Amino acid sequence: MWVITCYEGSNISMYEYETEKEAREACKNMKCCKILSEVVYYNDSRFKELVAVAV
Repeated sequence: MWVITCYEGSNISMYEYETEKEAREACKNMKCCKILSEVVYYNDSRFKELVAVAV
């Protein structure tokens, strides 16, 4: 899952996307300060891949 956290003044909004491509396209069109994050759960099969690469 990919999350965009958007900061506008004192407002904070979060948007969830299934794919990185989808999230990056949405990010381009946002007119706020934003952070794009990937959320990886420990029981997700990708977690093992990411841990193996980090070690």
